[in-house]
Parts: sequence; C-alpha cells; structure tokens
Amino acid sequence: MTMLFSPITIRNQSFKNRIVMSPMCMYSCLEQDGKVTDFHYTHYISRAIGQTGLIMTEATAVQPEGRISPNDLGIWADEHIDGLRKLNDNIHSYGSKTGIQLAHAGRKAVLDGKVHAPSPIRFNDTYKQPQEMTASDINSTIQAFQNAAVRAKEADFDVIEIHAAHGYLLNQFLSPLSNKRTDAYGGNKDNRFRLLRNVILTIRDIWNGPLFVRLSVNEYHEDGNTLECMKYYTKELKNIGVDVIDCSSGGVVPVNIHTYPGYQLIRCEAIKHHTPIKTGAVGLITTGIQAEEILQNNRADFIFAGRALLRNPYWPKACADELNVDLKAPKQYKRGWRNRH
Repeated sequence: MTMLFSPITIRNQSFKNRIVMSPMCMYSCLEQDGKVTDFHYTHYISRAIGQTGLIMTEATAVQPEGRISPNDLGIWADEHIDGLRKLNDNIHSYGSKTGIQLAHAGRKAVLDGKVHAPSPIRFNDTYKQPQEMTASDINSTIQAFQNAAVRAKEADFDVIEIHAAHGYLLNQFLSPLSNKRTDAYGGNKDNRFRLLRNVILTIRDIWNGPLFVRLSVNEYHEDGNTLECMKYYTKELKNIGVDVIDCSSGGVVPVNIHTYPGYQLIRCEAIKHHTPIKTGAVGLITTGIQAEEILQNNRADFIFAGRALLRNPYWPKACADELNVDLKAPKQYKRGWRNRH
C-alpha cells in the first residue's frame, strides 16, 4: 500500500486517502447572498467522484463584511445551512469527507461599505483604508466564528479549518507587518496570537471533530514572523486542540514569491517535526510520485492539491496510475477506469 492511498484517522474521522482538495475561492455565489449554487454542486461533487479523500470548500465567510468578494460563500446565517448540507450529502455518497474553511477577509475584503483590520493600514494602494477593530468588533468576530462552527456542525461537515493565512484577518492579527496595536491584541507574539487563540477555544467549546488551521508559515519579509515564531504558534495551537496545520505562505504584504515544485515544504517539514503536529503540504504538488515521496519521507501527513485538481477532477486516479495502485472506481465509472491487477 502506498502512503498516498493509505487511510488516516484524526479524532472521530477516518479519511480513505491523504489527498485533500485545497480551499480555493470560486467567486460563484449569486446576488451577494453567500448561498451554494449549481456550480458548487458540480465543482465539488465531481472531485468526490474522482476519489479525493477530503474536499474543502472555499473560504466561507463568518460575517458578511468578512467576505473577500461579494460572490463568496457564506455561513453567517442559518439560511446557508440547507445548501451546505445538501452539498455534503452528495459528497459523502462517494466516500469522501468534507471540510469547511471558516474565514474573514479583514482589510483584504473588496466590498462596498466599511472593512476592518487590526490596524488602519491598507494592504496596498488599490485596497480600502480599513477601520481599526474595537474590542466590541473583536468580540463580535469571535462569536461569529463560533456561530459559524455551530452551523458547520448542523450542515454535517467532517472537518473545520480556520483560515489564518494569506493576509486575511486572523493572519493580519498574527503578523507584526499588519498589526500595530498597543492593546492586548497587539505588540508581542502572545498578544498577536490572542485573537486566533480565542477563536480556536470558542470553536472547541462546541466542536469535537478534526480541527485544521491554515497558516502562512513564511511571510517573505525580514520584519515579518520568523520560522521560530511559526513554531511557537503551532505548538500553542496544538496545545489548545488543533490537529493539523495546513502549511501555506505569503499574502500578508505584497511580495513576489519565487515558486517551484514543493517550494513550501521546508517549513512544513520543520513545523511537523518541531511541534510535533500533523501537517498538510501544499504548493505545486502535481504528481503522484512527488506526493508519495513527501509522505514516505515523513515530510507531511496530507497532500493538499489545488491547481492540479482544478485541471483534473480525477487527479487521484492519475496519481494511482503513476503509483500502480488499483483505485476503486465509482460504480458508474467502472467501464472507464482501467484496473491494474
């Protein structure tokens, strides 16, 4: 048995393989209502038919002002639950698990009206000047994350992931590049971590399932969080009940990132072994052989695939063929899936 197609269990959930569909914004909701559309059913269910082990929804806003765009998925109201539950029912019918990425865009929201951030600093000249969040704003946002987790549970998700990467709100609080506060939520790394800590704790009050956190483990700036800071944060996250760190990078401030296959793996591997905690590897992982090498050498526990799954909903089948694995086909597709044995 290959590692890529071996099962893994986190808390109360078993995943049939290590392939995860990485959260990717689709900007496909209608009328700014945040509800699931026919596109979402086609998009996500096809990856379940393709035998992806865990399918993550795109960044799903916990507050209307926390959307990245007007067309983002939402989970800020009970009216979102039915569509998400129907989506999960369909994905589950093909043996895949489902995850939701709970998110707040902060200063990177491209919306009418006010946007919020830890400090009144724009991401760049094309973005709005954000308003510095008050203590009341912060408390409302923490409560919004918990309310969203309650709805995620009602919608029958198997995994919750907290989006604390790519320069969105929780990442903005974590980073000294975007957080210039002088109160309990700013200054030293403990204070900058406070919002994410409180979000995790309040979600853990009502959620017993697997909990992932996506972090930008490299900010690509000499004044940003160092690898040592990220190791500190991940150890603290493990201590308060986080199961997996989804190791991405960038997005806090505008930078040009030199990318190459597996360019984010070094920090992912360092965090996995230092903390220690289970990690997800992401970043130009495009072949089964590459994914298998990562897992066999204990560099990560999950493979998060983004662009590869956009190009090919049946990427797991392509990986299985490379690795000479006889991947079980959905009954409707048996005639087209060549058996290896």
